[in-house]
Amino acid sequence: MKLPDFIIALAPMEDITDSSFRSICKSFGADMLVSEFVAADALIRNIEKSFNKMQFNEAERPLGIQLFGNKPEAMAAAAKFATAVKPDFIDLNFGCPVKKIVDKGGGAALLKDIPKMVQIAEAVVKSTNIPVTAKTRLGWDEKNIVIQQVAEQLQDVGVQLLTIHGRTKSQMYKGVADWTMIGEVKNNPKIHIPIIGNGDVDSHLKALEMKLAYGVDGIMIGRAAIGNPWIFRDVKDFLFSGKLPQTPTINERIAICLQHLSKSINTKGERLALLEMRKHYSGMFRALHDFKPFRMKLVTVDTYQEILDTLEEVRVFYDEM
Repeated sequence: MKLPDFIIALAPMEDITDSSFRSICKSFGADMLVSEFVAADALIRNIEKSFNKMQFNEAERPLGIQLFGNKPEAMAAAAKFATAVKPDFIDLNFGCPVKKIVDKGGGAALLKDIPKMVQIAEAVVKSTNIPVTAKTRLGWDEKNIVIQQVAEQLQDVGVQLLTIHGRTKSQMYKGVADWTMIGEVKNNPKIHIPIIGNGDVDSHLKALEMKLAYGVDGIMIGRAAIGNPWIFRDVKDFLFSGKLPQTPTINERIAICLQHLSKSINTKGERLALLEMRKHYSGMFRALHDFKPFRMKLVTVDTYQEILDTLEEVRVFYDEM
């Protein structure tokens, strides 16, 4: 798996980072993509939805399949299924704080059982011939910051790259991400694998700040990319050439919106694609004066043709302003 010296990655987000959205982000410069999380138990039971989540196209590489679960044997078996679709790496979800995942003992729940987390990682590493990476958080809560221990032990069993979200499980997505802890892991002399930082990177300036202040090997962008694939172009242009962000034109916004929607319709069908696309309109048309009536229409119409008609209204309205 070939990655640049400084990695700009798209974070895996459930019901967001499907193949359609990943492809768009890749076209704007995302260096590394990861699938939505796939439940190990569901793969073993041959649940079709889980296999669908592992579909990707060649243009998305390097791409990883993210797995979650709380049993080493099940995770190892799932890794074999994932390896069969030939991703570039397998990513282990040790950080998701969502209740339905934690209640099953997966994701961030494993921050309370580091020996099991390490057993899972070791089992997956031994089950596949492709690189294994992991994504986690600082700890369960502020009284249990375990990230140094986690990083060292995951590295010891063969994890080849670690992404750290600078919050605890208890914080969920609230408060401010603590990048000082991420920097301490990166600067730990015992750590020699790449460390990617995640949390609150929502602009080109924030990306530069984290790169310079903490010496990480890359940044991962999550919520700030929803409806805003341009952020990858903005960050890369600024970091590597000093070029300031370009505000997308109305025609570019509409073109990317339709490209995203068309890709999704091709893989999921019109109805589901229209529903899932509703999460992206606010981001795609952010900062446009008087856009609210158009957004309300986009999130309520039921057919692709109505979307086309509404976007044409948007084009005419803003071209005339």
